[in-house]
Amino acid sequence: MGYTIAQKIIKEHLVSGEMTVGSDIGLKIDQTLTQDATGTMAYIEYEAMGIPRVKTEKSVAYIDHNTLQTGFENADDHRFIQSVCKKHGIYFSRPGNGICHQVHLERFGKPGKTLIGSDSHTPTGGGIGMLAIGAGGLDVAVAMGGGAYYITMPKMVRVNLTGKLSPWVSAKDIILAVLRVMSVKGGVGKIVEYGGEGVKTLSVPERATITNMGAELGATTSVFPSDETTRAFLKAQDREEDYRELSADDDAVYDEVIEINLSELEPLAACPHSPDNIKTIKELEGKTVDQVCIGSCTNSSYLDMMRVAHILKGKKVADNVSLAIAPGSKQVFNMLALNGALGDMIAAGARILESACGPCIGMGQSPNSKGVSLRTFNRNFEGRSGTADGQIYLVSPETAAVSALAGVFTDPRCLGAAAEIEMPEKFLINDNMVIDPAPVEEMDSVEILRGPNIKEYPATSPLTDSIEASCSLKVGDNITTDHIMPAGAKILPLRSNIPKISEHCFTVCDKEFPARAKLLGKSIIVGGENYGQGSSREHAALAPLYLGVKAVLVKSFARIHKSNLINAGILPLTFKDAADYDKIKLGDMLALPRVKEEIAAAQDITVVNQTNGETFKAECELSDRTRAIIIAGGLLDYTKENS
Repeated sequence: MGYTIAQKIIKEHLVSGEMTVGSDIGLKIDQTLTQDATGTMAYIEYEAMGIPRVKTEKSVAYIDHNTLQTGFENADDHRFIQSVCKKHGIYFSRPGNGICHQVHLERFGKPGKTLIGSDSHTPTGGGIGMLAIGAGGLDVAVAMGGGAYYITMPKMVRVNLTGKLSPWVSAKDIILAVLRVMSVKGGVGKIVEYGGEGVKTLSVPERATITNMGAELGATTSVFPSDETTRAFLKAQDREEDYRELSADDDAVYDEVIEINLSELEPLAACPHSPDNIKTIKELEGKTVDQVCIGSCTNSSYLDMMRVAHILKGKKVADNVSLAIAPGSKQVFNMLALNGALGDMIAAGARILESACGPCIGMGQSPNSKGVSLRTFNRNFEGRSGTADGQIYLVSPETAAVSALAGVFTDPRCLGAAAEIEMPEKFLINDNMVIDPAPVEEMDSVEILRGPNIKEYPATSPLTDSIEASCSLKVGDNITTDHIMPAGAKILPLRSNIPKISEHCFTVCDKEFPARAKLLGKSIIVGGENYGQGSSREHAALAPLYLGVKAVLVKSFARIHKSNLINAGILPLTFKDAADYDKIKLGDMLALPRVKEEIAAAQDITVVNQTNGETFKAECELSDRTRAIIIAGGLLDYTKENS
């Protein structure tokens, strides 16, 4: 039996465990990336390990999230990260150099390598043939220190692409079509691998759009073959030596196969408030649009921007529309400036933003109240835009641009013949905004620069024999990390200050939760299906940890959030019988009378609702390693004990 692409990379990097679906495996990590919203905490965690210099082939810290500087906090975090990078052997991508996933694809990604990043959209690297996985900051810190990265061996899904996209139908429409089939939880425990003749028709940036938004499937990662198209992209980036051919064996076996005929696709949109709430643009045509935002790590490549500029050239943005455009990297921005495309955008009435995440994480450009905003981004969770009642639709750059001109939802196929835009034979290469780490002989003398907003990792403690705690919050299905720990311009600057940011924990769902949890001292959160979907932000675990949350009891978890809870020493429990969810109310006193004994013995966990007298069982699916982490009180404690 042959291997899939992902299985080949896993096999080459396997340091512990066996490649059996559902088993715990440890992988050697070649590259890491962080961004500034998660990076400060990741580097505080790295410092706590006491390892002087990173042991990966390449680690890069990007400043791309918190670039809006309305106070000292963001600037202080940037300064701290830059000094850590210099001291510990990490490359530093300065603010303005671009969005981490776009820049990493352009300048550092290598086919066949492993990459983990403290951002859930790290699977963008799968567009170039990497095994690229989003992870919590503590997992990234451990990998930088030379430790393995542990995951549950996933199932393999093949998405077989046939045919060729019609004019004005794009890669964004492909991943929206996959989301329509699989849903936001259909990829949990799976790696999605793309194959078929249709792959050859897609450029590397188009492939990266698809793997980027594969994060919304809940998948471990997504990956494309590395082929002659990959070689051409790397050659254009002056990195042809990084090329490696990589494809699935003809007799590779997949757990699931999905067929997508590219020729049959049409322009699509993800409607509020979920990436899998899919409709065709034809169904929405004529609906008034208030705002259009083009960019993000999903759709900010040179190819995307050139198509947008082609549509806007010589035209005028509708009077009722605010159009904002953010090129994904300095490379793209500079090339647009030099070839005249940037001028076409500006002349049409576009507002040009810096090369950063910006509106995608609520950092500026929030729409008007109840405003309809078309965005080329990857997430449209309620409130994520910064406007609580904003109506956010996810669309392709082509749909976004033509709708900005018309002022209403418009099918871009009305434009007729396709724009003839080719990938460059050579990109503009200028890495002067990437700062190298200090030489080894100088690193000991580098001073780490800390601002007053940077606080220590929350206190942890070993698992106690039993737990008695009140239910401090009960929530429903598909709770995202944006519900748990909101983003936005007001809250993101607090990412390095867990005590302060915890004041905003779950306020989207219940404004009283932070005060209630703090008053209780210790508590348990109860939730529904797919709890913790979305971002990799470990703050969605660290803030509850600080507020005294001891366990989260839900119907099912999203992968990264469950891992972050374990790393923080918070018990991730699932109802053995989903009907038991209805037997708990806010304020009920819950007891886990033999929790440590049951965790150690890998048994189901006894839960006693002392308020109503109900007793039931919960599952706590842990490997031997994660069981030891929970008993130790979290990954930092476990690492210190075993170093």
